[in-house]
Amino acid sequence: MSTSGSLPADYASHPPWQRTSVRHRYWLHLLLLAATLLTTTAMGARLALNFEQNVPPFSDSDLDALSRMVANPATLVAGLPFSLTLLGILLAHEMGHYFACVHYGVNASLPYFLPAPTLIGTLGAFIRIRSPIYSKPMLFDIGISGPLAGFLFLLPAFAIGLAYSKIIPGIAQQGDFLFGAPLLQRLLEAGIFPGTPGSDIYLHPIARAAWVGVLATALNLLPIGQLDGGHILYAFAGVWHKVLSRIFVVALVPIGLLYSYSWLLWALFLLLFGMRHPPIYDFEPLGRGRRRLGLLALLIFLLSFTLAPVSLGEGLL
Repeated sequence: MSTSGSLPADYASHPPWQRTSVRHRYWLHLLLLAATLLTTTAMGARLALNFEQNVPPFSDSDLDALSRMVANPATLVAGLPFSLTLLGILLAHEMGHYFACVHYGVNASLPYFLPAPTLIGTLGAFIRIRSPIYSKPMLFDIGISGPLAGFLFLLPAFAIGLAYSKIIPGIAQQGDFLFGAPLLQRLLEAGIFPGTPGSDIYLHPIARAAWVGVLATALNLLPIGQLDGGHILYAFAGVWHKVLSRIFVVALVPIGLLYSYSWLLWALFLLLFGMRHPPIYDFEPLGRGRRRLGLLALLIFLLSFTLAPVSLGEGLL
């Protein structure tokens, strides 16, 4: 593997297990995972109760769901299908990155989960990469491994969740929040509920967790900055990465103005914190196999992206 002289002189002499020597704080990873399991299970129990009562997933009945959980914590068990599916997708994504790092001897942490009082009970998960990445093939493999692993997990989860979903006329257009349907969802719905409008399909909590995973996949594959898609873009475009990243982040502005204001927040966040990318001085071509994987990543992005992932319902307007 050619790296144009960018590797330290003694790098290749150390086996991968020495190059990745790191002290994992297992207690912290487990504590964050347990806390995130609790918060996502609580949100999942709310979704399960609303699903059982045929009311929108996020509605005025949420207060009833929370009061029942406080009075009877055993009701939390109903939230496990949602939380375990969601955490499984997030874990698959991050472990894809982690094992790619281990393969290349890159110093990386285990996943950190982020519990939070959001609609889904979490802000996601991440790993920390503590050592440099020296070649474009290495960067490409580490960048693409997360989305591929997560997609392989969420695809059957989405299909299973849709199989447990039900038909209620107009349900998808009701509630405080309305959720867009990515192309992947529409294709699966066409196979499981042929001839049924998407607005009439009430997603089971398992399918709702998979939907969150699809949205996370689309966000991560945006070809911008240090996102996974940005790493893939850098591996292909090199010095053009900076210009292309800015073009793509600016493109989020009209999308946000026309379809969903949430894209404006993402554009601002990425402009402030996510545009810089460490330079890699490597001219080794990616090869035909990685170019095909790049096209696969593009296909997954197109299947996962939606112009209006979340919008406000009439109750919040």
